[in-house]
Amino acid sequence: MAEYVGALDQGTTSTRFMIFNHSGGVVGIDQKEHEQIYPKPGWVEHDAMEIWERSKEVIRVALQKTGLKASDLAAVGITNQRETAVVWDKKTGKPVHNAIVWQDTRTDTICNELAKDGGQDRFRAKVGLPLATYFSGPKIMWLLENVPGLRAKAEAGDLAFGNLDSWCIWNLTGGVHGGLHVTDVTNASRTMLMNLETLDWDPEILKIMGIPKAMLPQIRPSSEVYGKCVDPLPGIPVAGDLGDQQAAIFGQTCYSVGEAKNTYGTGNFMLLNTGTKPVQSKNGLLTTLGYKIGSQPAVYCLEGSIAITGALVQWMRDNLGLIKTSADIETLAKTVDDNGGAYFVPAFSGLFAPYWKSDARGVIAGLTRYVTKGHIARAVLEATAWQTREVLDAMNADSGVALTALKVDGGMVFNELLMQFQADVLGVPVIRPKVAETTALGAAYAAGLAVGFWKEVEELRKNWQVDRTWEPKMDATERENQYKLWKKAVTRTFDWVE
Repeated sequence: MAEYVGALDQGTTSTRFMIFNHSGGVVGIDQKEHEQIYPKPGWVEHDAMEIWERSKEVIRVALQKTGLKASDLAAVGITNQRETAVVWDKKTGKPVHNAIVWQDTRTDTICNELAKDGGQDRFRAKVGLPLATYFSGPKIMWLLENVPGLRAKAEAGDLAFGNLDSWCIWNLTGGVHGGLHVTDVTNASRTMLMNLETLDWDPEILKIMGIPKAMLPQIRPSSEVYGKCVDPLPGIPVAGDLGDQQAAIFGQTCYSVGEAKNTYGTGNFMLLNTGTKPVQSKNGLLTTLGYKIGSQPAVYCLEGSIAITGALVQWMRDNLGLIKTSADIETLAKTVDDNGGAYFVPAFSGLFAPYWKSDARGVIAGLTRYVTKGHIARAVLEATAWQTREVLDAMNADSGVALTALKVDGGMVFNELLMQFQADVLGVPVIRPKVAETTALGAAYAAGLAVGFWKEVEELRKNWQVDRTWEPKMDATERENQYKLWKKAVTRTFDWVE
Protein backbone atom coordinates (compact mmCIF):
# COMPACT_ATOMS: atom_id res chain seq x y z
CA MET A 1 0.00 0.00 0.00
CA ALA A 2 1.48 3.37 -1.05
CA GLU A 3 1.94 5.53 2.06
CA TYR A 4 3.17 8.78 0.53
CA VAL A 5 2.35 11.44 -2.06
CA GLY A 6 4.93 13.35 -4.11
CA ALA A 7 4.90 16.94 -5.38
CA LEU A 8 7.05 18.42 -8.13
CA ASP A 9 7.37 22.13 -7.32
CA GLN A 10 8.77 23.94 -10.36
CA GLY A 11 9.57 27.46 -9.17
CA THR A 12 11.10 30.61 -10.64
CA THR A 13 14.64 30.03 -9.35
CA SER A 14 14.65 26.33 -8.52
CA THR A 15 12.82 23.02 -8.87
CA ARG A 16 12.22 20.63 -6.00
CA PHE A 17 10.52 17.36 -5.29
CA MET A 18 8.89 16.84 -1.91
CA ILE A 19 7.42 13.68 -0.41
CA PHE A 20 4.64 13.94 2.20
CA ASN A 21 3.02 11.42 4.54
CA HIS A 22 -0.68 11.16 5.38
CA SER A 23 -0.51 13.81 8.11
CA GLY A 24 1.07 16.33 5.69
CA GLY A 25 4.55 15.95 7.18
CA VAL A 26 7.64 16.26 4.97
CA VAL A 27 9.39 12.90 4.54
CA GLY A 28 11.88 13.79 1.80
CA ILE A 29 13.06 16.70 -0.33
CA ASP A 30 15.61 17.56 -3.00
CA GLN A 31 16.04 20.93 -4.69
CA LYS A 32 18.17 22.34 -7.52
CA GLU A 33 18.49 25.87 -8.93
CA HIS A 34 18.41 26.63 -12.66
CA GLU A 35 19.94 29.45 -14.66
CA GLN A 36 18.31 32.88 -14.85
CA ILE A 37 18.91 34.25 -18.36
CA TYR A 38 18.80 38.04 -18.99
CA PRO A 39 19.35 38.65 -22.75
CA LYS A 40 18.39 42.36 -22.56
CA PRO A 41 17.23 44.80 -19.85
CA GLY A 42 13.72 43.75 -18.77
CA TRP A 43 13.99 40.33 -20.47
CA VAL A 44 14.01 37.19 -18.30
CA GLU A 45 14.23 33.66 -19.70
CA HIS A 46 14.66 30.05 -18.57
CA ASP A 47 15.92 27.01 -20.47
CA ALA A 48 12.92 24.63 -20.38
CA MET A 49 15.15 21.61 -21.20
CA GLU A 50 17.36 22.44 -18.19
CA ILE A 51 14.23 22.66 -16.03
CA TRP A 52 13.05 19.23 -17.20
CA GLU A 53 16.51 17.74 -16.48
CA ARG A 54 16.44 19.31 -12.99
CA SER A 55 12.93 17.93 -12.45
CA LYS A 56 14.08 14.37 -13.17
CA GLU A 57 17.17 14.83 -10.97
CA VAL A 58 15.27 16.08 -7.90
CA ILE A 59 12.70 13.27 -8.16
CA ARG A 60 15.43 10.60 -8.32
CA VAL A 61 17.54 12.14 -5.53
CA ALA A 62 14.57 12.70 -3.16
CA LEU A 63 13.64 9.01 -3.54
CA GLN A 64 17.28 7.95 -3.00
CA LYS A 65 17.64 10.11 0.12
CA THR A 66 14.52 8.59 1.69
CA GLY A 67 15.18 5.02 0.51
CA LEU A 68 11.75 4.96 -1.14
CA LYS A 69 10.74 3.53 -4.51
CA ALA A 70 8.39 5.18 -7.02
CA SER A 71 5.78 2.54 -6.10
CA ASP A 72 5.69 3.91 -2.52
CA LEU A 73 3.90 7.01 -3.91
CA ALA A 74 0.11 6.94 -4.29
CA ALA A 75 0.22 9.86 -6.75
CA VAL A 76 2.21 12.91 -7.80
CA GLY A 77 1.02 16.52 -8.04
CA ILE A 78 2.57 19.39 -9.99
CA THR A 79 2.85 23.02 -8.99
CA ASN A 80 4.67 25.67 -10.95
CA GLN A 81 5.75 29.25 -11.52
CA ARG A 82 2.74 30.69 -13.33
CA GLU A 83 2.62 32.78 -16.53
CA THR A 84 6.09 31.60 -17.65
CA ALA A 85 5.41 30.56 -21.24
CA VAL A 86 7.10 27.73 -23.12
CA VAL A 87 6.31 26.68 -26.69
CA TRP A 88 7.68 23.37 -27.95
CA ASP A 89 7.65 21.21 -31.08
CA LYS A 90 5.35 18.22 -30.56
CA LYS A 91 7.41 16.06 -32.95
CA THR A 92 10.90 16.71 -31.55
CA GLY A 93 9.92 17.52 -27.96
CA LYS A 94 12.29 20.50 -28.04
CA PRO A 95 11.34 24.07 -27.06
CA VAL A 96 11.37 26.50 -30.00
CA HIS A 97 12.77 29.31 -27.79
CA ASN A 98 13.73 29.79 -24.14
CA ALA A 99 10.74 30.01 -21.80
CA ILE A 100 9.68 33.64 -21.31
CA VAL A 101 9.43 34.22 -17.55
CA TRP A 102 6.52 35.94 -15.77
CA GLN A 103 8.81 38.86 -14.77
CA ASP A 104 9.75 39.57 -18.41
CA THR A 105 8.59 42.95 -19.82
CA ARG A 106 9.27 42.51 -23.57
CA THR A 107 5.52 42.32 -24.37
CA ASP A 108 5.01 45.93 -23.24
CA THR A 109 4.48 47.17 -26.81
CA ILE A 110 2.05 44.31 -27.58
CA CYS A 111 0.03 45.10 -24.43
CA ASN A 112 -0.07 48.82 -25.32
CA GLU A 113 -1.26 47.98 -28.86
CA LEU A 114 -4.02 45.72 -27.50
CA ALA A 115 -5.05 48.44 -25.02
CA LYS A 116 -5.65 50.98 -27.82
CA ASP A 117 -9.08 49.40 -28.27
CA GLY A 118 -10.79 49.29 -24.86
CA GLY A 119 -7.94 50.25 -22.53
CA GLN A 120 -5.99 48.20 -20.00
CA ASP A 121 -9.18 46.47 -18.82
CA ARG A 122 -10.22 45.45 -22.35
CA PHE A 123 -10.56 41.73 -21.46
CA ARG A 124 -10.95 42.03 -17.67
CA ALA A 125 -14.68 41.22 -17.54
CA LYS A 126 -13.99 37.87 -19.23
CA VAL A 127 -10.60 36.89 -17.80
CA GLY A 128 -10.29 38.87 -14.55
CA LEU A 129 -6.93 40.34 -15.59
CA PRO A 130 -5.67 43.72 -16.85
CA LEU A 131 -3.49 43.87 -19.96
CA ALA A 132 0.01 43.47 -18.53
CA THR A 133 3.34 41.93 -19.49
CA TYR A 134 2.88 39.48 -16.58
CA PHE A 135 0.49 37.09 -18.35
CA SER A 136 1.19 34.31 -20.88
CA GLY A 137 -1.10 35.30 -23.80
CA PRO A 138 0.97 38.29 -25.02
CA LYS A 139 4.13 36.17 -24.60
CA ILE A 140 2.73 33.61 -27.09
CA MET A 141 1.96 36.52 -29.46
CA TRP A 142 5.56 37.73 -29.14
CA LEU A 143 6.95 34.27 -29.96
CA LEU A 144 4.65 33.83 -32.98
CA GLU A 145 5.66 37.26 -34.28
CA ASN A 146 9.41 37.06 -33.60
CA VAL A 147 10.58 33.47 -34.11
CA PRO A 148 10.86 32.74 -37.87
CA GLY A 149 8.56 30.00 -39.18
CA LEU A 150 6.70 29.63 -35.91
CA ARG A 151 3.28 30.86 -37.02
CA ALA A 152 3.07 28.36 -39.92
CA LYS A 153 4.04 25.51 -37.57
CA ALA A 154 1.48 26.67 -34.97
CA GLU A 155 -1.30 26.76 -37.56
CA ALA A 156 -0.33 23.28 -38.80
CA GLY A 157 -0.85 22.00 -35.24
CA ASP A 158 2.83 21.06 -34.72
CA LEU A 159 3.43 23.27 -31.68
CA ALA A 160 2.34 23.06 -28.07
CA PHE A 161 2.15 25.96 -25.61
CA GLY A 162 2.07 25.63 -21.88
CA ASN A 163 2.98 27.22 -18.60
CA LEU A 164 5.63 25.07 -16.88
CA ASP A 165 2.98 22.70 -15.47
CA SER A 166 1.99 21.60 -18.98
CA TRP A 167 5.64 21.16 -20.01
CA CYS A 168 6.39 19.00 -16.94
CA ILE A 169 3.22 16.88 -17.28
CA TRP A 170 3.82 16.35 -21.02
CA ASN A 171 7.35 15.10 -20.31
CA LEU A 172 6.37 13.05 -17.24
CA THR A 173 3.67 11.22 -19.21
CA GLY A 174 5.87 10.29 -22.18
CA GLY A 175 6.74 13.46 -24.10
CA VAL A 176 6.92 12.72 -27.85
CA HIS A 177 5.68 9.19 -27.08
CA GLY A 178 2.09 10.07 -26.19
CA GLY A 179 2.66 12.75 -23.53
CA LEU A 180 -0.49 14.47 -22.28
CA HIS A 181 -0.98 18.12 -23.25
CA VAL A 182 -3.08 19.43 -20.34
CA THR A 183 -3.25 22.26 -17.85
CA ASP A 184 -5.59 23.01 -14.95
CA VAL A 185 -8.08 25.85 -14.45
CA THR A 186 -5.70 27.83 -12.19
CA ASN A 187 -2.85 27.92 -14.70
CA ALA A 188 -5.24 28.56 -17.59
CA SER A 189 -6.67 31.54 -15.69
CA ARG A 190 -3.21 33.20 -15.84
CA THR A 191 -2.91 33.20 -19.63
CA MET A 192 -5.49 35.95 -20.32
CA LEU A 193 -7.07 33.47 -22.73
CA MET A 194 -9.50 31.52 -20.49
CA ASN A 195 -13.06 32.69 -19.89
CA LEU A 196 -13.76 32.72 -16.13
CA GLU A 197 -17.38 31.61 -16.59
CA THR A 198 -16.97 28.82 -19.17
CA LEU A 199 -13.53 27.64 -17.90
CA ASP A 200 -12.55 27.20 -21.55
CA TRP A 201 -10.36 29.10 -24.03
CA ASP A 202 -12.17 32.22 -25.23
CA PRO A 203 -12.53 32.13 -29.05
CA GLU A 204 -12.85 35.92 -29.39
CA ILE A 205 -9.64 36.66 -27.45
CA LEU A 206 -7.74 33.92 -29.33
CA LYS A 207 -8.81 35.56 -32.59
CA ILE A 208 -7.79 39.05 -31.45
CA MET A 209 -4.37 37.80 -30.27
CA GLY A 210 -3.90 35.57 -33.32
CA ILE A 211 -3.27 32.42 -31.27
CA PRO A 212 -4.28 29.09 -32.89
CA LYS A 213 -6.34 26.97 -30.46
CA ALA A 214 -4.43 23.86 -31.63
CA MET A 215 -1.40 25.09 -29.61
CA LEU A 216 -3.25 25.20 -26.32
CA PRO A 217 -3.52 22.45 -23.71
CA GLN A 218 -6.81 20.89 -22.63
CA ILE A 219 -8.13 22.59 -19.45
CA ARG A 220 -8.81 20.13 -16.61
CA PRO A 221 -9.71 20.31 -12.89
CA SER A 222 -6.85 20.88 -10.40
CA SER A 223 -7.47 17.56 -8.67
CA GLU A 224 -8.09 14.66 -11.06
CA VAL A 225 -6.12 11.72 -12.47
CA TYR A 226 -4.73 13.01 -15.80
CA GLY A 227 -2.66 9.96 -16.67
CA LYS A 228 0.36 7.94 -15.55
CA CYS A 229 4.04 8.83 -15.36
CA VAL A 230 6.46 7.09 -17.70
CA ASP A 231 9.77 8.49 -16.41
CA PRO A 232 11.11 8.86 -13.70
CA LEU A 233 8.06 7.58 -11.72
CA PRO A 234 6.80 4.72 -13.91
CA GLY A 235 3.10 3.94 -13.45
CA ILE A 236 2.43 6.59 -10.79
CA PRO A 237 -0.74 8.67 -11.42
CA VAL A 238 -0.24 12.38 -12.19
CA ALA A 239 -3.30 13.60 -10.35
CA GLY A 240 -2.88 17.23 -9.24
CA ASP A 241 -1.96 20.47 -10.98
CA LEU A 242 -2.10 23.97 -9.48
CA GLY A 243 -0.25 27.22 -10.17
CA ASP A 244 2.08 27.86 -7.24
CA GLN A 245 -0.02 30.49 -5.48
CA GLN A 246 -3.22 28.50 -5.78
CA ALA A 247 -1.34 25.44 -4.52
CA ALA A 248 -0.32 27.50 -1.48
CA ILE A 249 -3.91 28.53 -0.66
CA PHE A 250 -4.87 24.84 -1.05
CA GLY A 251 -1.99 23.76 1.23
CA GLN A 252 -2.94 26.46 3.76
CA THR A 253 -6.43 24.86 3.81
CA CYS A 254 -8.19 28.17 3.01
CA TYR A 255 -11.31 26.32 1.81
CA SER A 256 -13.87 28.77 3.27
CA VAL A 257 -14.95 32.11 1.82
CA GLY A 258 -12.94 34.94 3.42
CA GLU A 259 -9.85 32.87 4.23
CA ALA A 260 -6.58 34.29 2.88
CA LYS A 261 -2.87 33.50 2.65
CA ASN A 262 0.25 35.39 1.61
CA THR A 263 3.23 33.61 0.04
CA TYR A 264 6.66 35.18 0.37
CA GLY A 265 8.83 33.95 -2.50
CA THR A 266 10.57 35.58 -5.47
CA GLY A 267 7.50 37.81 -5.50
CA ASN A 268 4.60 37.98 -3.03
CA PHE A 269 1.12 36.72 -3.71
CA MET A 270 -1.89 37.21 -1.48
CA LEU A 271 -5.02 35.20 -2.28
CA LEU A 272 -8.49 35.48 -0.75
CA ASN A 273 -11.09 32.74 -1.24
CA THR A 274 -14.27 34.38 -2.64
CA GLY A 275 -16.30 31.19 -3.23
CA THR A 276 -17.88 29.74 -6.36
CA LYS A 277 -18.57 33.05 -8.15
CA PRO A 278 -15.86 35.30 -9.63
CA VAL A 279 -15.62 38.73 -7.93
CA GLN A 280 -14.42 41.53 -10.23
CA SER A 281 -11.94 43.84 -8.51
CA LYS A 282 -12.38 47.61 -8.42
CA ASN A 283 -9.06 48.12 -6.63
CA GLY A 284 -6.34 46.69 -8.85
CA LEU A 285 -6.52 43.02 -7.83
CA LEU A 286 -6.80 40.03 -10.14
CA THR A 287 -9.79 37.72 -10.33
CA THR A 288 -8.40 34.22 -10.62
CA LEU A 289 -9.30 30.55 -10.20
CA GLY A 290 -8.51 29.18 -6.73
CA TYR A 291 -8.93 25.47 -7.49
CA LYS A 292 -11.34 22.90 -8.85
CA ILE A 293 -11.67 19.48 -7.26
CA GLY A 294 -12.91 16.89 -9.76
CA SER A 295 -16.51 17.56 -10.80
CA GLN A 296 -17.19 19.99 -7.90
CA PRO A 297 -17.80 23.69 -8.75
CA ALA A 298 -14.69 25.80 -9.29
CA VAL A 299 -13.62 28.09 -6.43
CA TYR A 300 -12.44 31.63 -7.24
CA CYS A 301 -10.02 34.02 -5.54
CA LEU A 302 -9.03 37.64 -5.52
CA GLU A 303 -5.26 37.95 -5.84
CA GLY A 304 -2.76 40.69 -5.14
CA SER A 305 0.47 39.98 -7.04
CA ILE A 306 3.72 41.76 -6.09
CA ALA A 307 6.57 41.25 -8.57
CA ILE A 308 9.68 41.72 -6.43
CA THR A 309 10.07 40.70 -2.75
CA GLY A 310 12.50 37.79 -2.18
CA ALA A 311 14.05 38.73 -5.53
CA LEU A 312 15.14 42.05 -3.96
CA VAL A 313 17.13 40.15 -1.33
CA GLN A 314 18.72 38.06 -4.12
CA TRP A 315 19.57 41.30 -5.94
CA MET A 316 21.33 42.63 -2.80
CA ARG A 317 23.29 39.35 -2.72
CA ASP A 318 24.08 38.78 -6.42
CA ASN A 319 24.17 42.26 -7.99
CA LEU A 320 25.51 44.37 -5.11
CA GLY A 321 27.38 41.76 -3.05
CA LEU A 322 26.24 43.42 0.22
CA ILE A 323 25.37 40.00 1.69
CA LYS A 324 26.76 36.49 1.07
CA THR A 325 23.56 34.51 1.62
CA SER A 326 19.89 35.55 1.60
CA ALA A 327 19.66 34.82 5.34
CA ASP A 328 22.34 37.50 6.02
CA ILE A 329 19.83 40.26 5.18
CA GLU A 330 18.23 39.89 8.63
CA THR A 331 21.58 40.09 10.44
CA LEU A 332 22.52 43.24 8.49
CA ALA A 333 19.10 44.83 9.04
CA LYS A 334 19.37 44.17 12.81
CA THR A 335 22.48 46.39 13.02
CA VAL A 336 20.09 49.40 13.01
CA ASP A 337 16.83 50.20 14.81
CA ASP A 338 14.89 51.58 11.84
CA ASN A 339 15.23 52.42 8.12
CA GLY A 340 16.98 55.77 8.76
CA GLY A 341 14.34 57.46 6.58
CA ALA A 342 15.12 55.33 3.50
CA TYR A 343 12.41 53.59 1.45
CA PHE A 344 13.17 51.09 -1.31
CA VAL A 345 10.48 50.54 -3.97
CA PRO A 346 11.63 47.58 -6.11
CA ALA A 347 9.73 48.29 -9.34
CA PHE A 348 12.37 46.37 -11.34
CA SER A 349 9.79 45.01 -13.78
CA GLY A 350 7.18 47.70 -13.27
CA LEU A 351 4.61 47.68 -10.47
CA PHE A 352 2.05 44.88 -10.16
CA ALA A 353 -0.96 45.10 -7.79
CA PRO A 354 -2.62 47.42 -7.10
CA TYR A 355 -1.02 49.82 -9.64
CA TRP A 356 -0.29 47.79 -12.82
CA LYS A 357 2.26 50.27 -14.17
CA SER A 358 4.75 48.58 -16.48
CA ASP A 359 6.56 51.90 -17.04
CA ALA A 360 7.61 52.19 -13.36
CA ARG A 361 11.21 51.41 -12.29
CA GLY A 362 12.84 50.92 -8.90
CA VAL A 363 13.86 53.79 -6.58
CA ILE A 364 15.49 54.28 -3.19
CA ALA A 365 13.99 57.45 -1.69
CA GLY A 366 14.79 59.48 1.42
CA LEU A 367 18.58 59.02 1.27
CA THR A 368 20.83 61.19 3.49
CA ARG A 369 24.48 60.90 4.57
CA TYR A 370 23.19 59.19 7.74
CA VAL A 371 22.00 56.08 5.83
CA THR A 372 24.19 52.95 6.06
CA LYS A 373 23.99 49.53 4.40
CA GLY A 374 22.12 48.39 7.53
CA HIS A 375 19.37 50.93 6.81
CA ILE A 376 19.23 49.80 3.16
CA ALA A 377 18.90 46.16 4.31
CA ARG A 378 16.08 47.21 6.61
CA ALA A 379 14.37 49.14 3.77
CA VAL A 380 14.68 46.01 1.58
CA LEU A 381 12.75 43.92 4.12
CA GLU A 382 10.24 46.68 4.84
CA ALA A 383 9.48 46.96 1.08
CA THR A 384 7.93 43.47 1.23
CA ALA A 385 5.76 44.39 4.22
CA TRP A 386 4.57 47.72 2.77
CA GLN A 387 3.71 46.21 -0.61
CA THR A 388 1.71 43.55 1.24
CA ARG A 389 -0.12 46.29 3.17
CA GLU A 390 -1.17 47.96 -0.11
CA VAL A 391 -2.56 44.67 -1.39
CA LEU A 392 -4.40 43.97 1.87
CA ASP A 393 -6.04 47.43 1.75
CA ALA A 394 -7.26 46.67 -1.79
CA MET A 395 -8.54 43.26 -0.71
CA ASN A 396 -10.47 44.69 2.24
CA ALA A 397 -12.03 47.31 -0.08
CA ASP A 398 -13.02 44.74 -2.76
CA SER A 399 -14.37 42.05 -0.46
CA GLY A 400 -15.95 44.33 2.13
CA VAL A 401 -14.53 41.96 4.77
CA ALA A 402 -11.70 43.18 7.00
CA LEU A 403 -9.09 40.44 7.36
CA THR A 404 -8.56 39.48 11.00
CA ALA A 405 -5.31 37.48 10.60
CA LEU A 406 -2.92 36.56 7.81
CA LYS A 407 -1.62 33.03 7.16
CA VAL A 408 1.87 33.18 5.65
CA ASP A 409 4.18 30.75 3.87
CA GLY A 410 7.23 30.62 1.62
CA GLY A 411 10.96 31.09 2.08
CA MET A 412 10.93 34.56 3.71
CA VAL A 413 8.63 33.62 6.60
CA PHE A 414 11.64 32.42 8.60
CA ASN A 415 12.85 36.03 8.74
CA GLU A 416 11.65 36.99 12.22
CA LEU A 417 12.34 40.71 11.75
CA LEU A 418 10.22 40.81 8.58
CA MET A 419 7.33 38.85 10.11
CA GLN A 420 7.17 41.16 13.16
CA PHE A 421 7.28 44.25 10.92
CA GLN A 422 4.57 42.69 8.73
CA ALA A 423 2.25 42.27 11.74
CA ASP A 424 3.09 45.84 12.81
CA VAL A 425 2.18 47.47 9.48
CA LEU A 426 -0.97 45.39 8.96
CA GLY A 427 -2.23 45.72 12.51
CA VAL A 428 -3.34 42.04 12.50
CA PRO A 429 -1.64 38.84 13.71
CA VAL A 430 0.61 37.03 11.22
CA ILE A 431 0.48 33.22 11.48
CA ARG A 432 3.11 30.78 10.21
CA PRO A 433 2.07 27.10 9.93
CA LYS A 434 4.23 24.09 10.90
CA VAL A 435 4.75 23.19 7.23
CA ALA A 436 5.72 26.52 5.67
CA GLU A 437 6.28 24.98 2.21
CA THR A 438 2.55 24.95 1.55
CA THR A 439 2.96 25.25 -2.24
CA ALA A 440 4.30 21.70 -2.62
CA LEU A 441 1.90 20.51 0.09
CA GLY A 442 -1.08 21.91 -1.83
CA ALA A 443 -0.05 20.04 -5.00
CA ALA A 444 0.35 16.85 -2.96
CA TYR A 445 -3.09 17.38 -1.37
CA ALA A 446 -4.74 17.84 -4.80
CA ALA A 447 -3.10 14.65 -6.13
CA GLY A 448 -3.86 12.65 -2.97
CA LEU A 449 -7.54 13.69 -2.99
CA ALA A 450 -7.87 12.56 -6.63
CA VAL A 451 -6.73 9.01 -5.83
CA GLY A 452 -8.50 8.68 -2.45
CA PHE A 453 -5.30 8.92 -0.36
CA TRP A 454 -7.19 11.64 1.49
CA LYS A 455 -10.97 11.31 1.40
CA GLU A 456 -12.09 14.96 1.77
CA VAL A 457 -10.80 18.46 2.50
CA GLU A 458 -11.83 18.23 6.16
CA GLU A 459 -9.10 15.62 6.59
CA LEU A 460 -6.60 18.16 5.25
CA ARG A 461 -7.80 20.89 7.64
CA LYS A 462 -6.93 18.61 10.57
CA ASN A 463 -3.30 18.48 9.34
CA TRP A 464 -2.86 22.26 9.55
CA GLN A 465 -0.96 23.40 12.67
CA VAL A 466 0.35 26.76 13.90
CA ASP A 467 4.11 27.10 14.30
CA ARG A 468 4.37 30.76 15.36
CA THR A 469 2.17 33.89 15.61
CA TRP A 470 3.40 37.50 15.52
CA GLU A 471 1.16 40.10 17.20
CA PRO A 472 1.27 43.77 16.07
CA LYS A 473 3.26 46.04 18.41
CA MET A 474 3.58 49.32 16.46
CA ASP A 475 1.63 52.39 17.52
CA ALA A 476 -1.18 53.13 15.01
CA THR A 477 -0.07 56.77 14.45
CA GLU A 478 3.51 55.68 13.76
CA ARG A 479 2.24 53.03 11.34
CA GLU A 480 0.19 55.51 9.32
CA ASN A 481 3.02 58.09 9.23
CA GLN A 482 5.46 55.52 7.83
CA TYR A 483 2.86 54.24 5.37
CA LYS A 484 2.35 57.78 4.06
CA LEU A 485 6.09 58.03 3.32
CA TRP A 486 6.03 54.63 1.62
CA LYS A 487 3.14 55.75 -0.63
CA LYS A 488 5.09 58.92 -1.46
CA ALA A 489 8.14 56.83 -2.44
CA VAL A 490 5.95 54.65 -4.70
CA THR A 491 4.79 57.70 -6.70
CA ARG A 492 8.46 58.47 -7.48
CA THR A 493 8.70 55.24 -9.56
CA PHE A 494 5.86 56.19 -11.96
CA ASP A 495 6.35 56.97 -15.66
CA TRP A 496 10.10 56.29 -15.63
CA VAL A 497 10.18 54.50 -19.00
CA GLU A 498 9.28 56.91 -21.79
